[in-house]
Amino acid sequence: MTQILRARRLLTEQGWLDDHQLRIEEGVITAIEPISMGTMLRDAELLAPAYIDTHVHGGAGVDVMDDAPDVLDKLAMHKAREGVAGWLPTTVTAPLETIHRVLARIAQRCYSRGPGAQVLGSYLEGPYFTPQNKGAHPAEWFRELDLAELDEMIAISRDTLRVVALAPEKTGALQAINHLKHRGLRVMLGHSAATCEQTRSAFDAGADGLVHCYNGMTGLHHREPGMVGAGLTDARAWLELIADGHHVHPTAMKLCCCCAQDRIVLITDAMQAAGMPDGSYTLCGQKVEMRGGIVRTASGSLAGSTLSVDAAVRNMVELTGISPENAIHMASLHPARLLGIDHQLGSLKAGKRASAIALNGGLHLQGIWIQGQVFPL
Repeated sequence: MTQILRARRLLTEQGWLDDHQLRIEEGVITAIEPISMGTMLRDAELLAPAYIDTHVHGGAGVDVMDDAPDVLDKLAMHKAREGVAGWLPTTVTAPLETIHRVLARIAQRCYSRGPGAQVLGSYLEGPYFTPQNKGAHPAEWFRELDLAELDEMIAISRDTLRVVALAPEKTGALQAINHLKHRGLRVMLGHSAATCEQTRSAFDAGADGLVHCYNGMTGLHHREPGMVGAGLTDARAWLELIADGHHVHPTAMKLCCCCAQDRIVLITDAMQAAGMPDGSYTLCGQKVEMRGGIVRTASGSLAGSTLSVDAAVRNMVELTGISPENAIHMASLHPARLLGIDHQLGSLKAGKRASAIALNGGLHLQGIWIQGQVFPL
């Protein structure tokens, strides 16, 4: 059955089209065409590609690491309500057997599908970090890199593991990066004390970018540019960015846009407290406190975020002055390119999946279609 979605303005990779419509067959876009003269009905003021959140620890009171069977369903529905059609459940540093259980559970959800935003695979954040910039990750469970151990994780994930994060100064990091790239995975660098040169060497070995740029890494200094300097100036590097105004100062967000606008991937790094009231929560097995929407450990470190993707897009427009279309691409086209799935997702284009969002002029979510199916907000 043919489905039509009409918009006052419709966003493509090339820019906005006025008074255009999507033609959809069986969840796939078959055409983008002008709306017939005399047709007044519009399904959206602005129609844009649905968002992709590549870095999610939790939300709606649940955590990816929880053992409860309905956790990923709850999170998938929570993400859909912020305009997300695809996401990567993200692990934290924990005992190896715990990580194995979580990867297996994500794989099961990946293959069985289910309600809400589509689980696109898993993201391994930890345990291959170093203590200096560990954030909320418990250093007692950090591990050395081992290729056989990585292969076992890929096998347990039934080839749904998409991204591995690691510290590039660790022994064997360059060999691990090379190995993971040959297995078809993406490698992101973070929770690390690496120098600019060590980071560049990791990019030379095939690493794809930085985990939440600026956070959990060596900062930009004029004599030692650090991981941030390497990421900002290397055209090969994707930069995850938590655009909540707390994790990264608006001026630093703007600097990111000046150096790497086409390489920014907006993420939430959201944890259990996202979408919940202030109070006590857990992350990495430790108690954290949320006050005014900001989550911290007992020592004062930021502990994940409570950001939503639609708010991140609005923040980029308001705090850095970039155009709405560029901010939307950072949350849709760019993450799809990072994951190598931009032939299926990430923009509105004939032949791609019909995952789209309706926005108003203020970029607030009005509706979402996931592979052509409307999801009730």
